[in-house]
Amino acid sequence: MSDAESSKELWIARRCLVSGRVQGVYYRATAAERARALGLTGHALNLPDGRVEVLACGSERAVVEFIAWLWIGPSAAKVSAVAAEALELASHELPARFRTG
Repeated sequence: MSDAESSKELWIARRCLVSGRVQGVYYRATAAERARALGLTGHALNLPDGRVEVLACGSERAVVEFIAWLWIGPSAAKVSAVAAEALELASHELPARFRTG
C-alpha cells in the first residue's frame, strides 16, 4: 500500500446539506476553492430544492474547518442550516479531487 493510500484510510467523509440563499451566489465555486485550499476532495452540487449538497473528504481537522466555513459561505450567501452526516467510505471510494456540478 502506498503512503497516499494509507493516509487516505485516516480520512473522514461528511455529506452536508446547506440551506438558505446558497444558489446563484457563487457558493459552490467558493466552496470548491476553500476545499482545495484545505486539501479536501468531494463535491458541491446544486439540488432541485434550492439546497447545496457538499461532500467533504479529508483529514478530520480540515473537514471540521471546512464545515465551519460552510456556515459562512461567500459574502452574498445567507446560510440558514448545515446538516452534516458521517459517511463510511473505503479508500478506493474517496473522490480524487473536489468538483462542482
